[in-house]
Amino acid sequence: MRASRSARSRRWGGEPMTYLSRIRINPLRTAGRRLLGSPRRLHGAVMGGLADDPEQQRPLWRLDSDNPHRPKLLVLSESKPDWTHIVEQAGWPHADGEHYELREYEPLLGRLAVGQEFTFRVTANPVQNTNEPEHPTERQRQRAREGQRRRSQRVGHRTAGAQLGWFLARTEKWGFVVPGAPPTTGTSEHPTVAEPVSTREGVSFEADGAACSGEAGEIEPARNVRIAARDRHSFPKRRGSRPVVLHTATFEGRLRVTSVELLRRALLRGIGPAKAYGCGLLTLGTLPDGESGAGD
Repeated sequence: MRASRSARSRRWGGEPMTYLSRIRINPLRTAGRRLLGSPRRLHGAVMGGLADDPEQQRPLWRLDSDNPHRPKLLVLSESKPDWTHIVEQAGWPHADGEHYELREYEPLLGRLAVGQEFTFRVTANPVQNTNEPEHPTERQRQRAREGQRRRSQRVGHRTAGAQLGWFLARTEKWGFVVPGAPPTTGTSEHPTVAEPVSTREGVSFEADGAACSGEAGEIEPARNVRIAARDRHSFPKRRGSRPVVLHTATFEGRLRVTSVELLRRALLRGIGPAKAYGCGLLTLGTLPDGESGAGD
């Protein structure tokens, strides 16, 4: 008899089993380029790898394209996936090596402890709510003409400083803080966040004695975080519909655990909006050799 999804995918104690996948995408193949250029297509490919109630699982995913010649698709799913269709259509199906990596997520979740430090990476969709949209719909214009109360609309932050402020203002509710950046030569012991510096890799917020305002306008102390990439995506959600526009930022740096429960929830459920389109998957890594991960 076929077991139910909840019975097959849960450990003792009711905790869901989760799997983290890392899939290689070939940017030289037509199908690979189509996936890399469309969050909507990538979402469809991810859902196609889950045989068991993909809509109910709501998997998280992220595209890491630091090396444009070897982009990787990361997926966090509740059930064990099969990525054969991506490998055959958009990977290297006849090449040597692992076409995708798959491992259980529980060992990482079980190691979480307050005060522990990790490196992190996440692509997010920093947004704010506004009553004055830049491009109002006909219905919104009509409501304005009739003097009706305007409904709040979610719009994306477009500047690197605002995106960073959005992220730093929310870390504690996600179960962690970003510790201070280490002092650099010629700076004070407690440096402040620098203005963004454009680089080939993205936008850096390294400490150099400058200052940057947070989301509420206050001066933020230096944090061990940088924006590795910023992107604008525009694509139709369905044929004939208005395009979905996403402003995304990829944050990476170092975090310190303040709440195991909240961080665990952020890891499993993702952070921020637009999760269906590659935002919200927070991944952790070990600190470089010689650095302590026990906190101060």
